[in-house]
Amino acid sequence: MAIEAPLEFVRPQRKPEWLKVRAPGSANYLRLKDLMRTLRLHTVCEEARCPNVGECWHHGTATFMILGVVCTRACAYCAVAHGRPQALDPAEPERVADAIEAMGLRHAVVTSVDRDDLPDGGAAMFAETIRLARARAPGCRIEVLVPDFRGVERSLRTVLDAGPDVLNHNVETVPRLYRMARSGGRYPRSLELLDRSRRYRPQIPTKTGIMVGLGEALEEVAAVFDDLRGVGVSILTIGQYLRPSPQHAPMVRYYHPDEFADLERMALARGFVHVESGPLVRSSYHASEQADAFETRAARG
Repeated sequence: MAIEAPLEFVRPQRKPEWLKVRAPGSANYLRLKDLMRTLRLHTVCEEARCPNVGECWHHGTATFMILGVVCTRACAYCAVAHGRPQALDPAEPERVADAIEAMGLRHAVVTSVDRDDLPDGGAAMFAETIRLARARAPGCRIEVLVPDFRGVERSLRTVLDAGPDVLNHNVETVPRLYRMARSGGRYPRSLELLDRSRRYRPQIPTKTGIMVGLGEALEEVAAVFDDLRGVGVSILTIGQYLRPSPQHAPMVRYYHPDEFADLERMALARGFVHVESGPLVRSSYHASEQADAFETRAARG
């Protein structure tokens, strides 16, 4: 199916069949939910109302969210609460490491809310979480999905010096929509972070994600792909924006699965090592498989 640039679309009233998922409730899902509550941990799976939470938790994977559950920014697309965060919990990194060990994970993702109230943006907590998880579960691959740290390079280096296996930072949308969608975010700043990571620790692959359905044009998406390849991003995720509530940014249209396949081909043609593209794809969806595919393709040259 050819992709047409969205001009004026009427938002569909009914969710397409390809976006409908079963309500979570498997035994493993319930086990992990109980473990998270016991260890007093938060996951972006729950806080951001991810549609894949049932599938991912059933297969024993989760994305841990550190630095609390209140974000200092109010991005128009995001379901995570915003406002004045609470004080940091110094024991949080150890509890995340406990969970990774208890779950027997081979790939763990650690992310956070934005903490613009902290001098380092929370970088030291990321680093401590990586170190403790590595010590507790040496066979587990650690991926971090970091905020932009307000462009402070030393914060990024603090995280990279702890040795994550993948450095992820989402650009989320096209530059034209940043003012509407990303409170406090800057497209050039996000590109700079990804570029700095590649230059400082070239052995650590960089990854990013973009949503579609906010009103972007095809040409704008293609330009973002070019920008990302220009700063050496290796892994790309592309997913459908789903409006969390009427108070969030309106969704302009649903993309068909065939369109996501076209976007994947478009991205791969630009040289990304691995692309995950689909209506329900989120940055951490199939994160382990993404990293596996990257390592396999990178080994082949």
